[in-house]
Amino acid sequence: MKHIDELLGLLDLERLEVNMFRGQSRSVGSARVFGGQVLAQSLAAAVQTVPEDRYVHSLHGYFVLPGELDIPIVFEVDRIRDGGSFTTRAVRAIQNGQAIFFLTASFQLDQTGFEHQADMPGVLPPEELVSYEGMARQFGEQLPENIRRILSVERPLEFRPVEFLNPFAHEKYAPSRNVWLRTKGEMPDDRRLQALVLAYTSDYNLLTTALLPHGRATDYRNLQMASLDHAMWFHRPFRVDEWLLYSMDSPSASGARGFTRGSIFDRAGKLVASVVQEGLLREKK
Repeated sequence: MKHIDELLGLLDLERLEVNMFRGQSRSVGSARVFGGQVLAQSLAAAVQTVPEDRYVHSLHGYFVLPGELDIPIVFEVDRIRDGGSFTTRAVRAIQNGQAIFFLTASFQLDQTGFEHQADMPGVLPPEELVSYEGMARQFGEQLPENIRRILSVERPLEFRPVEFLNPFAHEKYAPSRNVWLRTKGEMPDDRRLQALVLAYTSDYNLLTTALLPHGRATDYRNLQMASLDHAMWFHRPFRVDEWLLYSMDSPSASGARGFTRGSIFDRAGKLVASVVQEGLLREKK
């Protein structure tokens, strides 16, 4: 996918029945369906069953089985509850008769109340940083093959990492990092689409943050990695076609699992979303 329109097309599901939808898949460089894709498509299915004046404020998902790229995914929505302020939905993503992903999401009317937030980290602005594509051009054939393959995949998103991770050494880093991100191309002025694309994007860079203290910051060879669950909270409106800072850390790794967190800020310093994910991390035998 080269442009945001292609991603929006991927999130525009085909309606099969009142509560049933079908979606296709696109590779992001791996042999299986990208977790952020099935997450965002499941949310897209739920959105189509929710009143237009309610917006997602939280979601929780479990990755059950790896998805196959060449088979459509069917999404079944369960309309759990329609309340006075909140609407709750559950979604099963199915391939070959089996659930590969399970999502619950809550939607809310716009309401006012108490306000506070964490401060945005002080980091370099995106204009002073090099994108992943720029890194690929800068280092070229010097990069390990697995890193070169990841960086060379064309995406509808632009990422500019704040911290430089040496791709030529197994250095150990603190388990935290910051990445600026935005879409390539302007997005429609639609809060629901903004949320879908940010949900898709939130699965990038997060789990590998747990590898930073272990000398595997850029070398994923002989590693088995898979997202196990993913939770996200949407705090304030935002635009994903404008620069957002994804500030991530990993408080713990144990039991062949890495635990990671992320805070997403806009350029004005507003905290727009929070993310938590745990994933499988272990050496291949």
